[in-house]
Amino acid sequence: MKTITLRNAISIALLVAAPGVSEWVVAQDATRDTAAQGRAPVTDTSGKTHSKKSADKSTAPAATNLQTVTVTGTRIRGGITPSPVITIDSEQIQQEGFTDLGEVIRSVPQNFSGGQNPGVVGGAEGGGIANQNISGGSSLNLRGLGPDATLTLLDGRRLAYSGFVQAVDIDAIPVDAVDRIEIIPDGASAIYGSDAVGGVGNVILKRDYNGVTLGTRYGGATDGGLITHEYTAAAGTNWSTGGLIATWKKSAGDPIYSDQRDYTRDLSTPTTLYPQNALRSGLLSIHQAMGDLVELQLDTFRTEREQLSYYTAIPTQFYPATAKTTTTFVSPSAEVSLPNDWTMSLAGTWGKDDTISGLSIGGRATGRLTLVARDLYRNKSRAYELGAEGPLFALPGGDARLAVGAGYRTNTFLQGSLVRGTVSADGDDSSRFVYAELNLPLIGADQAVPGMRRLALTAAVRREDYASFGSVTTPKLGVIYGPGTDFSLKASWGKSFKAPTLLQRYQTQSAYLYPAAAVGGKGYTDDATVLIPYGGNPDLRPERARTWSASIVFHPEAQPALEAELGWFDIDFTGRIAQPLVYQAQALSNPAYAQFINYAPTAGEQAAILANSVFSNFTGAPYDPAKVVAIAFNRYANTVAQHVQGLDLSGSYLADLDHGRLAIRGSLSWLDSAQQTTAADHMRDLSGTLFYPARIHGRVGAIWSEGGLSASTFVNYVSGVTNTVDGRKSGSFPTVDVTLRYLTGQDRGAFSGLEFALSVTNLFDRPPPLYAPAINNPPYDSTNYSAIGRFASVSVARHW
Repeated sequence: MKTITLRNAISIALLVAAPGVSEWVVAQDATRDTAAQGRAPVTDTSGKTHSKKSADKSTAPAATNLQTVTVTGTRIRGGITPSPVITIDSEQIQQEGFTDLGEVIRSVPQNFSGGQNPGVVGGAEGGGIANQNISGGSSLNLRGLGPDATLTLLDGRRLAYSGFVQAVDIDAIPVDAVDRIEIIPDGASAIYGSDAVGGVGNVILKRDYNGVTLGTRYGGATDGGLITHEYTAAAGTNWSTGGLIATWKKSAGDPIYSDQRDYTRDLSTPTTLYPQNALRSGLLSIHQAMGDLVELQLDTFRTEREQLSYYTAIPTQFYPATAKTTTTFVSPSAEVSLPNDWTMSLAGTWGKDDTISGLSIGGRATGRLTLVARDLYRNKSRAYELGAEGPLFALPGGDARLAVGAGYRTNTFLQGSLVRGTVSADGDDSSRFVYAELNLPLIGADQAVPGMRRLALTAAVRREDYASFGSVTTPKLGVIYGPGTDFSLKASWGKSFKAPTLLQRYQTQSAYLYPAAAVGGKGYTDDATVLIPYGGNPDLRPERARTWSASIVFHPEAQPALEAELGWFDIDFTGRIAQPLVYQAQALSNPAYAQFINYAPTAGEQAAILANSVFSNFTGAPYDPAKVVAIAFNRYANTVAQHVQGLDLSGSYLADLDHGRLAIRGSLSWLDSAQQTTAADHMRDLSGTLFYPARIHGRVGAIWSEGGLSASTFVNYVSGVTNTVDGRKSGSFPTVDVTLRYLTGQDRGAFSGLEFALSVTNLFDRPPPLYAPAINNPPYDSTNYSAIGRFASVSVARHW
């Protein structure tokens, strides 16, 4: 077997990459192409440039189009961002066999599959409450900073949170209506506000769709389970002043049980490794021009999802858990054309996400179910925003452009028991914000400056005033420099923040009384006790981050089909919110917890805690304030520091063959993440350990197409993770995905408009790497590796 050297590996990696290496690269390539063929470039709604020839391919009537969606990461029309942009369009989604946006985001190396995602088992021990699968939805989790530290948008608008950790279910958006998803894996609070610490994912809907398409899909795991049925419909039309698209989807999938996999057959049944699920969703997007100056748009969808899973069973009992989630989103907007190429936008959004989860205990001998919990998690959001954008003055590289705006946003959260009629958390928060963004193209190619083909500066600042904790100001600066036609350099510095979740602020406060010996106390009398407060903390401050990013983009003029980008990022995240006593049994013995311990609590201090708390006594003796030797505070606090850095390598290459066309692309990400729980604690590695992101994650592949036939093969790679209990590192997880598609075309009579697809993920049926778990837990890391195994599906669609 031929050995691949490091040099060869780097060369191969530079030839393959994720799509959307750089919006400037696209513009430069289009400029070279149109100059060679005498065609003027055309800017589409993404702000990217394409040839007039490709823009004229549609036979639909030319609709008035005043609205221009800017590139994600900037509010400047046709602008550029100094941060890398990952773009995955609808054609790529189909070519690679993805059937929902959850599958799409889990294929992105910069994204961690932990958090709220199907297949994350039992809260993923050791990973915290963020690693949960309460609704069966899918959430972006860029850089593994948590699903609440990545902002998810639909056409630039915020969606309602889902569950209790402020995740956003991106899979609630029907994929048939999606034109593309753009991901910025860089801090963007200066542009969008809270949550955009790890980055931003923006789902952009199709504006124009002609005809009707009906489709169906059937699939299953070859090792058993996950038998899936899916039915879809999409319809749309255009007219001279507007257009619309409507989609509908219904799907259902069987669970994967532990006894269907060799490595989990020791677990008591029934235990699920992947939940049973059912989904119904519908979407409508419509836009209409009102004369030559105003365009209106409405995006709305509703998704209903049901899930059934079984927590790890024991020989005498099993635990079925149910969830029903309903997500609703409505966003009207208006674009007004003003004099001198200025535009004004007015938009509003309303969102609601309800999850009703239930947990029962089943007796194995009788099969009888006893309901023990039925809880409601309700998130609502509402926002209004007014903005304007346009040119200020001319510079050598083009017009200096400014975007400004202001708005208001509010969120509410309710968690309550439908069995006991009690409320566990109930609160809201609101903010008013203003922002400004400036794009300065200082030098352009026309100036013929030696060694400086292009130089542009970007700057943005945003101020948010919260009703709860006050104001936050976040700036961001960037530079884009092109020394010649073959390379460009981009760099940015900025600050981001994440507001405390409403659960962290408003969860019901409680206080537990334990024997001192049970929490690490030594040298105390046998009747000494410790009071531990838990629950929400209304005095929490926002989590703050400083972000750096830099990248070099390779787009050789001699090889316009080749693009590659190497990027570096660094995130310094401070004041992260957590319950500080990670190991409660060491509360009094671990010096790192000293700042959270009051060793001489007065009776008055104890009474103040108990006055607002639900009290539980675990000592077996009556509460006596005189016997309380310490208060160990374990309510949410701004205590954690996290440092994340890494490298991203991506690229793509297109080649015209004698028969067909070959597209090669891929992406590779290396991540180094460490965390310090308290100021007295040491930094400990997160990346590369169980239930946290693996250090290396990559996806590389090729797509061949000719006429209506296309075939794709992609290799996925996730490196091994270390079990911190015994220091053992698992093996890596390489898998192969293949997809074959055939479109009959529109001139085949009764066979016109047909599409057939065969897709297989994990072609060689590789099992996940194993480790020695605690008793009754699955022996693999479900946040990094999948238990699905080989999954094959066939689909048929017809377009009229």
